[in-house]
Amino acid sequence: MWSPDRRAFLGLLGAGLGACGFAPAYGPTGPAQGLRDRVRADPPVTRNDFDFVAAIEDLLGRSADPAYRLSYQILVYVVSLAVTPEGSILRYNYVGTVTWQARDAATGAVLAQGSTNNFTASAATRSTIAAAASETDATVRLMAILADQVVTQMLASSRNWVTPAR
Repeated sequence: MWSPDRRAFLGLLGAGLGACGFAPAYGPTGPAQGLRDRVRADPPVTRNDFDFVAAIEDLLGRSADPAYRLSYQILVYVVSLAVTPEGSILRYNYVGTVTWQARDAATGAVLAQGSTNNFTASAATRSTIAAAASETDATVRLMAILADQVVTQMLASSRNWVTPAR
């Protein structure tokens, strides 16, 4: 009976990826090493900004002496879902878009830019406190998702613009 050896397959796959230039982003020589603790997001103004910046700092660290500045614009809108025949709303989608620019901290020159979007949902409740908590939870989750996508896009392009860490 034939039994595949996964280790051999993964070894061959790894050798093939290494030959084509694939390297882990955070590996010892990975292009993203120059981002960790070297990016500072613009100061937050709104609650969504605050949650987004907190998520960025969780992913990249908080720099005391940044080499790069992250500028961002966040747009969030709410879509009513699951409306009953009586007109009661049972569910909301929170749809968010972030447009971002990675800038040289010294010159302000745009080094990379992009945009991403996603959504989260929350249930509508009759209790005002529960509804507010549900909305807050949905938007905090949305900002974490968007921050993760922005960092992923930055990592994907970092080979072209990040300088090695000092």
